[in-house]
Amino acid sequence: MTAQTLPSPAEDLALAHRLADAADAISLERFRAGDLHVSTKPDRTHVTDADLAVERALREILARERPGDGILGEEYGTEGATSRQWILDPIDGTANFLRGVPNWATLISLAENGVPRVGVASAPAFRKRWFAAPGEGAWLSEDGLPPRRLRVSGVSSLADASLSFQSIGQWRDAGYLPQLLSLAEDVWRDRAYGDMWSYGLLAEGLIDIVAEFDVKEYDIAPFVAIVTEAGGRFTAVDGSETISGRSALATNGALHEAVLSRLGHGA
Repeated sequence: MTAQTLPSPAEDLALAHRLADAADAISLERFRAGDLHVSTKPDRTHVTDADLAVERALREILARERPGDGILGEEYGTEGATSRQWILDPIDGTANFLRGVPNWATLISLAENGVPRVGVASAPAFRKRWFAAPGEGAWLSEDGLPPRRLRVSGVSSLADASLSFQSIGQWRDAGYLPQLLSLAEDVWRDRAYGDMWSYGLLAEGLIDIVAEFDVKEYDIAPFVAIVTEAGGRFTAVDGSETISGRSALATNGALHEAVLSRLGHGA
């Protein structure tokens, strides 16, 4: 595939939606199923038969429609090129999924040279889908209604901000628990909404800061595109512009430098 024949962002986004449709059909059928099979991976995280089935289905579609693109998936690893790479998390929030908690989604992103450009996060149990493409803005489809464009909040003071920090254990294990406690004292409100939902709330302008540790590329890639297109900023916790830093800091943009400073990484 040459540069002249590369699909447009609109074509890539349309494919990402088709992938999400295929994923939703599989995952919803297995959600709260009495015969759901759950096993433990070497890293002690859980995987269900739905995780595996979704990723297999997405890889089959990509093999047909984008044979020249690479893939990075949570369950079946990396294959093909990295210059254009589809990044897949078949079920983000597997622990929620297997307990019957509806806070989970399939995450799909197309990254070019390591930078997510197209992102779709489909949460069928919530009846929500967040999506974005370069220059097209960030959008939310919800409850079958026409998509609405998203914009991050205009909150400019930490004292007025709402923070989602994911989990105490993450911050403790990363050696940042004192910084979290200090930041929580500075903001108006702190909660741990968890997993993909925190980033969706941020893009919708309903909260202002999301930060977490121990994340892989497939945990965050689509939300880099979605948050950025919604007017926010997305980096690692140290401020670096990477999805491979094993941490994530997403804000409405106005608060980003203040949060980095509270975490010990200010200018």
